[in-house]
Amino acid sequence: MIWLADIYTEGGVGVLVGAAACFALLWWKDRTGREARMREADAKLEIAKREAEALLRDARLAAGEEAQKIREQTEQSFAERRRERVEIERRLSEREALVNAQLEGLVASEKGLREQKAELQRQGAAVTAQQKELDQITRDRLQQLEAISHLTPAEARAQFLKEIELEASRDAGNLARHIVEEARTRAEEKARQIISVAIQRYAGEHTFETTTATIALQGEDMKGRIIGRDGRNIRAFESATGITVLIDDTPNAVVLSGFDPVRREIAREAMTRLILDGRIHPTRIEEVVAKVTQEMDETIIRLGEDAVVQTGIGPVHPELVKLLGKLHFRLSYSQNVLSHSVEVAQLTGLMAAELGLDIALAKRAGLLHDIGKAVSHEIEGPHATVGAELVKRHGESDEVINGVASHHNDVPPIGPWGILVSAADAISASRPGARSESMATYLKRVQDLEKIALTFPGVDKCFAAQAGRELRVLVQPEQVTDEQAQALARNVALKIESQLQYPGQIRITVIRETRCVELAK
Repeated sequence: MIWLADIYTEGGVGVLVGAAACFALLWWKDRTGREARMREADAKLEIAKREAEALLRDARLAAGEEAQKIREQTEQSFAERRRERVEIERRLSEREALVNAQLEGLVASEKGLREQKAELQRQGAAVTAQQKELDQITRDRLQQLEAISHLTPAEARAQFLKEIELEASRDAGNLARHIVEEARTRAEEKARQIISVAIQRYAGEHTFETTTATIALQGEDMKGRIIGRDGRNIRAFESATGITVLIDDTPNAVVLSGFDPVRREIAREAMTRLILDGRIHPTRIEEVVAKVTQEMDETIIRLGEDAVVQTGIGPVHPELVKLLGKLHFRLSYSQNVLSHSVEVAQLTGLMAAELGLDIALAKRAGLLHDIGKAVSHEIEGPHATVGAELVKRHGESDEVINGVASHHNDVPPIGPWGILVSAADAISASRPGARSESMATYLKRVQDLEKIALTFPGVDKCFAAQAGRELRVLVQPEQVTDEQAQALARNVALKIESQLQYPGQIRITVIRETRCVELAK
């Protein structure tokens, strides 16, 4: 009111009118804008309604199609389920019919079983009655048998069991003999085949080289020259060679004696050269012995290398080569040990080839199996054990070591190598012409064979035949049966194997003779 009064008083009527006009103009513009906006909004609303109606129509159309699709799928599912239900009902009907048929069969079977049970009960009662009757008859018979035989049931049972035991023992003996004969036939056939192939492929000479320590002289005066003044020549010779010189009444001969075969060979060669030269005195003796010793060392190495090359076993330690060469001057039952070792190596390799084993390894064990004999006069112990220590010391394999150590069963064989070497050793030693033995050794072996057989009960007489290769044993027929004779032959063979040393093999023949004599009057 104060403001209007101020305007009125001051003459501001024009200003008031202008303000009202501006206010009216602003109001009109605002109203016009609102109406335009409202019309625009109405137009947009109309468009939105049309679009909404179109969307609604599309949604209804899509919903109708989806509902139709779902209705069709539902009807199809219902149809499949109806078919499955029909199939299940059909199967149930078939099973019900089958169960009914089986039930009827079970009822019939049960009825039949009841009838069979009743019949079995009747038969059981009859059998029980018959068993009682048989028991009574058996008791009566036993009483009658006791009265007749004057034996109690225990005594009769013992006698019966004894007869059964004898029969079983006889059957067991026959079966054992049959098994042993069959196994022996097969084993001998296979072994014979392998050995025959090995011997066929290795055709070694059937002669042996011999060395001797006897020196032939041109005259008896040469003995005096060998002895020398006051025996100085013979002392110088024995000192240089280590061999004893024996000069006796043997005409035109001097004997050299010593345990070392190499030294004995050096002494033999030196003595031969001295006799041919004619100059025999201590200085000359030392010169000749030194020269022969040097040549002998070279010969020993050459002989060992030749043996290695001949067997084809590859490189060997030089010390072992030297020991192999020394075996050339050693004999075993008049058989040259180096030649024997080469032969054993060849046979062992051939048998290993037949068995599919390592040929080079087998030959190596065969060649070195007797190498302990080269130093057996220097080291105590069996030559197989000594040889195994030697080859082990010089880097040989475990197979070769065991093959050398076990070829005479001094140690158990590990693998086939010791067995092959032992077989080849026996083949080489037992072939004709390989070895010879003295008459005293032969007679002692024959006597030992007969003594061993006579230690068994029931043996009447024994005869060694075929130069000790066969032992014929005559038994008393009333004490030894046919089955026991077979067992006796095997036991005699086992005892001979465990107690005697012999080349080759010995056949044991047990002879049982039964004579029935009657006189016709």
